Amino acid sequence: MSEQANPEASAAAATPRGLFVYLMLYGGMTVLAGVLAFKQVQLPPTDLAVEAGIFAFLMLVVISSTIAQLYGQNIANRIVWWGFVPLLISALLMQLVLGLPASTEMVEFRPDDLAAFEQVHRSTWRVWLAGPAAYITSLLLNVWIFSKLRGSGEANTIGLMVRGAIASAISQAIDSVIFITLAFYGEFDITNLMIGQVLAKVALSFVLVPFLITGGVALARKLDASAA
Repeated sequence: MSEQANPEASAAAATPRGLFVYLMLYGGMTVLAGVLAFKQVQLPPTDLAVEAGIFAFLMLVVISSTIAQLYGQNIANRIVWWGFVPLLISALLMQLVLGLPASTEMVEFRPDDLAAFEQVHRSTWRVWLAGPAAYITSLLLNVWIFSKLRGSGEANTIGLMVRGAIASAISQAIDSVIFITLAFYGEFDITNLMIGQVLAKVALSFVLVPFLITGGVALARKLDASAA
C-alpha cells in the first residue's frame, strides 16, 4: 500500500522520532509538575525552600528549548499551548476521583490514607489554578528568548549552552514569582520560599540546564537518525 493510500502511515513517518518521544515526555511533566508543587523542599543548611514542582518544570524548559533548537520556534510554541490539554484533563479527573465514594474496604481499614489523599488534593485548587498561569507565561518566554538569542546563524555547542542558561534563568525566575504568589500568598509567609525558589532555579539554569539541553539535542538527533 502506498503512502498516498495510507495517510496515517505517511503522517507518522513525517513526525521525527525525537519530537514524538519528547512530546510524550512533555505531557507527563506538565501533569507531574502540578502534583509535586504541593510539597516545599528545604535547602539545607538555610531556611530557604523550593516547591518540588521545580524538578518537573526544569524538564519542561529543557524539552521546549530542545524542540525550538531542532524543530523550530513555532512548533515549540504550539507544544507549550497543547500542554494545557493534559493539565486540564488531569484536573478534571482529579475532581471526578474526589467526588466518587471511596470503597468500603478503604473507609473501614485505611481511613488515614483516604483522609490524607483528600486533604492534599482538595487543598491544591490554588496550585492547579496558579500552575497554568505561570506555565504559559514562563515557557513561552523561555522559547522566545532562546530563539531570539540564536539569531540567524547556526549556534555551536557553547552558544547553545549559553542561550539555554539565560533563557531558563529569566523564564524560571518569572515562573516562580507568578506561581508562588498565586498558589500560596496569604496561606503562610512566602518570603523564604520565593527567594529560595528563584535562587535555586537561576542556579540550576546555569549549572544544569546547559548540559541537559545539549544532551537533549544530541538524544533527539540520535533518535531521528535511527528512524531514517
